[in-house]
Amino acid sequence: MADLTWGAATHPGKARATNEDSALASSPIFVVADGMGGRPGGATASEAAVAELRSIADDPVTTTDAVLAAVARANEAIARAAVGDRSGMGTTLVGLALVEDGSGGECWFGFNIGDSRLYRFVAGALEQLSVDHSEIQELIATGAVAEASRHVHPRRNVITRALGVSLTLPEVECWLLSMVAGERFLLCSDGLHNELSDERIAAVLAEDGDPSDLAARLVEEAVSAGGRDNVSGVVIEVAGSHTGDRGVATLPRPRPADGDGGQ
Repeated sequence: MADLTWGAATHPGKARATNEDSALASSPIFVVADGMGGRPGGATASEAAVAELRSIADDPVTTTDAVLAAVARANEAIARAAVGDRSGMGTTLVGLALVEDGSGGECWFGFNIGDSRLYRFVAGALEQLSVDHSEIQELIATGAVAEASRHVHPRRNVITRALGVSLTLPEVECWLLSMVAGERFLLCSDGLHNELSDERIAAVLAEDGDPSDLAARLVEEAVSAGGRDNVSGVVIEVAGSHTGDRGVATLPRPRPADGDGGQ
């Protein structure tokens, strides 16, 4: 079994009265969800997503099918609850799960919807593994605007995919990763990565320290840097020193199973 340590931290930030982020840090699954739709909808949506994924956290290792089924259930639960003052609610979702690799071993399964992020830090290098589903990312990808506009563009906070805004499950970005001794992961809401540069995130993840301390440090620094949104982070560490390659395999985007995301 993988030797893992982890920690999580969250803060409402300086500008928000409530915290609509939710997080799960319980091997084999780690999740951050950033709710949207305003009080009380945003918090309800992110909590519902985390609750469904928590339901598969009882075993030391899970499967990709179990994770994606939980994501589909979360989408339906949120969409069906979006009535009255919760109308229009939804949530981002980014996760990392320890799954069976098909040969008796274990590997990582990463997945995301929206602009909450997953970073991997190993051998002194930081890599963003998740894909931002946002208007600003699409504009940058097509060359319509420069990367330098990411944090100042008027459409920077508009996401193009979210969980629970429809009974139809949005496409889930997902990939498999080989496990590397000594690697660290950060899952975070945009309240963290919008305030801290990749260079600063890498510097903190490079420090000696327990993942709980590192998660708290990152959240505290994001709040101090501006704290314009709720801030959440989960840090996971694989024991040992770096010895292997950083293999990442992007998976085909899954289609909902029959009965999932129905009309």
